[in-house]
Amino acid sequence: MPRCGRFRSFIKEYQESERFEKLSFIPPFIILALELILLIHALIEDTSDLLVVELTTILLIISIIEILLVSREIHEHYQKDSFQQDITIRLDDFILERRMDNVSIIVEEFLKENQQFCNNRNAVYHIACQIMETHKKELWEKTLLTRLNRLLKQTDKKTIREIIDRFMKKYPEYRKDPERVYEIAAHQIEKNQ
Repeated sequence: MPRCGRFRSFIKEYQESERFEKLSFIPPFIILALELILLIHALIEDTSDLLVVELTTILLIISIIEILLVSREIHEHYQKDSFQQDITIRLDDFILERRMDNVSIIVEEFLKENQQFCNNRNAVYHIACQIMETHKKELWEKTLLTRLNRLLKQTDKKTIREIIDRFMKKYPEYRKDPERVYEIAAHQIEKNQ
């Protein structure tokens, strides 16, 4: 049995595609099967109705074209996702390695080092912004956790509300996201008990 690399790679792409794309690939095959049955029936019955055979053949060709178009769309979507994952991984490593905090400088330096992404400057810029936002959020949560643990060791308050009120008075910059502070504090208090 000959090996078909393209077919195997398409199967991999199909398995990793979104549910909607998988479902959009099924109807053309159902229609193709029904049209084949109609075409075979029209040819076997030896009817002189050539119009049925011609129309069924045209619909059969349209179904094959639809299958090819859906396959191409799945392939392009997979390629785009793979490309963005590649950029994201490289850019995240680059940012952590260089410890820069200016997005435009990050993009310029990254593109100097990775010439293959020069045509995708906008994508690199948007991904860099997302990565920087994620790093900022991680640092915010890490600092929150450190300060909260320090406060928990110093306080004798028993209720979460009292602890959070005291924390918010001491660190007012966390008032921007009180739900997240409450969530982390509740988890940390539960963990410490």
